[in-house]
Amino acid sequence: MTETFDYIVLGAGSAGCAVASRLSEQSSNRVLLLEAGPKDRNVWIHIPIGYYRNILSPLSWGYETEPDEGIAGRSLIWPRGKVLGGTSSINGLVYIRGQKQDYDHWRQLGNKGWGYEEVLPFFKKAEHQERGADDFHGVGGPLKVSDIPDKREVCDAFIRAAVEAGIPHNDDFNGAEQEGVGPFQTTSFNGRRCSSYVGYLKPVRDRANLHVESDAMALKILFDGKRATGISYRQNGVDKTVSARREIIVSGGAINSPQLLQLSGVGPAALLQEHGINVVHDLPGVGADLQDHYQSRLVVRLNRPLSVNDEVNSIARKAWTGLRYILFREGPMTFGAGHVCVFTKVLPQSATPDMQIHFIPFSATKLGGELHPFPGVTVSVCQLRPESRGEVMIKSADPLVHPRITPNYLSTEYDRQIIVQGLKEARRIVSQPAFADYVEMEHEPGDEAASDEALLAFAREKGNTIFHPTSTCRMGDDDRAVVDDRLRVRGVDGLRVADASIMPTVVSGNTNAPAIMIGEKCAHMILEDAH
Repeated sequence: MTETFDYIVLGAGSAGCAVASRLSEQSSNRVLLLEAGPKDRNVWIHIPIGYYRNILSPLSWGYETEPDEGIAGRSLIWPRGKVLGGTSSINGLVYIRGQKQDYDHWRQLGNKGWGYEEVLPFFKKAEHQERGADDFHGVGGPLKVSDIPDKREVCDAFIRAAVEAGIPHNDDFNGAEQEGVGPFQTTSFNGRRCSSYVGYLKPVRDRANLHVESDAMALKILFDGKRATGISYRQNGVDKTVSARREIIVSGGAINSPQLLQLSGVGPAALLQEHGINVVHDLPGVGADLQDHYQSRLVVRLNRPLSVNDEVNSIARKAWTGLRYILFREGPMTFGAGHVCVFTKVLPQSATPDMQIHFIPFSATKLGGELHPFPGVTVSVCQLRPESRGEVMIKSADPLVHPRITPNYLSTEYDRQIIVQGLKEARRIVSQPAFADYVEMEHEPGDEAASDEALLAFAREKGNTIFHPTSTCRMGDDDRAVVDDRLRVRGVDGLRVADASIMPTVVSGNTNAPAIMIGEKCAHMILEDAH
């Protein structure tokens, strides 16, 4: 017999956990949350620096992009969380919302209710801010947001250098203004990660009306005509079916959500027919308009042992690092993917910051690789509003076959220009007196990369994703839009999408906090519509 729920949420990631938690606050709503990955029992999920281990582990889907001409024909690994908490369980913990102008632009594109003043209450509702409540921040919400407890000399020197370079000091990138330099805040508390699962679902997992199933991979959304009525999923090798009395909410993220819609017959008709899938609704925008932030990194070799490399490469210091964490919840094990952040303008025509710089007090041979044997730090530059657009399209009707991911990085002159200017800006900061005193040499790209052409070649050959794919189920009112401004999938009934895939344009910053906000707002709209 098929079990029936009022709401079925597909994907226990950043947005999905928020949706399921808020819908189940009303005891009359029977809610099912399905997650393809396992429970979050891996200890390294909960230790912040564990992101460096888990980002390329079996807790990730391990997607790989198609060879991309814009980045020297390379394919990139795209980590996406496959575990309760989704990518919020394996990401770098950075808490950044983006710029006010991002959301006002969404509204200007025709998305009623998505301007900054309208989404701010949902950011505040989600948040438990360590610094306390104010006009921009909330307390008492599920998501704990904290300052990094560890203070480091080399990080303070980088902040001073950025100020010397003319960048204003900013202690709150999520407050009145984004522009400036200052320390990151992270989704953590007392040295422990606060994933969306930890924040939203662990405290309420005993609700009788909330059912959470892990190791349960959605195979297909079931339709009666144009109405979504249920889900076929596989759990521990057994195929099962459940029905939805009211709505199904897809929260698989920018890769899984368009893939599942396409597998279920909602997407570009020609693509679906090519793979023998019955077309429920021809919706060409499903999987299109992919956006992602691309990054390129300077590696700077220090002239004294002040980096995390020195602590990890010494047995005694490594042991002390572990002991510091166990005893005091401090030190390198509390780090996320960046200690200091810069938001700045590198192009004269930009009205708001167009570049984000992450300063990381360690350096490695590659993403997820061994730390360098010398004292080193990383200065990563990331373009905030890329013009390049890609796509996510199924390669098979088999749900186990990963889709084709084509980012088309650096495919526009603007994107190529800004990544070069970003690297030059990073060099300008590093060369300021406050930081230059610590520098032995630039390890990568090195002094030989002196021209713009050489810097662009370096960015093409060594750059990488910064893990912010969005917009593959884009919100809007045009013919290519996938969802409307209430996140309902256009052309069908009983089906919504709530995750970063609905962003009309990628936000100017990290995407986890905005994805959680989207989950909060989606649940609010569902409950509002139900009444």
